Amino acid sequence: MPSHAQLSELIDPVSTALLTVECQQGVVGPDSALPELAREARSCGALHNVARLVAAAHESGVQVVHAIAERRPDGRAASRNARLFRAAERLPVRQLTGSTAVRVAPPIEVAEEDLVVRRLHGLSPLHGTDVDALLRNLGCRTLIVTGVSANVAIPNAVFDAVNLGYTAVVPADAIAGVPADYTPAMIKHTLALVATVATTDEVLGCLARPRGRA
Repeated sequence: MPSHAQLSELIDPVSTALLTVECQQGVVGPDSALPELAREARSCGALHNVARLVAAAHESGVQVVHAIAERRPDGRAASRNARLFRAAERLPVRQLTGSTAVRVAPPIEVAEEDLVVRRLHGLSPLHGTDVDALLRNLGCRTLIVTGVSANVAIPNAVFDAVNLGYTAVVPADAIAGVPADYTPAMIKHTLALVATVATTDEVLGCLARPRGRA
């Protein structure tokens, strides 16, 4: 874990953004298409910690970006080149554009100044979406990555952020995957090699320094 001084240096509210990944009702809500993942995100406290971080970001002026995965009802332009995508087509709950499933899930609150970026294809919240351009326009240098899942979308987001030149910060208790013991293994053996790993409380300590965005 980094020292408070090291983490504070990285998390300057003026040049930091907070990314929530697939924290949508159809993924982590009570009627999730992936009930095992939804249960884990709630029972381990990850979703609650994401909500805490979002609230603190709103207070400190840190930009919040919500990355949502969805598909058109007709399936046009959706990815089908992996088992994951084909399995999603058969799930009883589908992440359809305009449906309740693609709304940000409570207890996370969406503020007027938040950016909601929706993707119709692929695995990554950054690659092939508007997120990178939006972050650059905002002067972002550090990206705090939260949400689900530690199996696929979170590592994709972290790798893409690093490849694009951002410093990635991962609050270890604000991400979740399945099975439960997979997430700490992913953090220890993979994410810790490319991102700064901290706790939600440590990140909150750095966000509690309102400076406003330039």
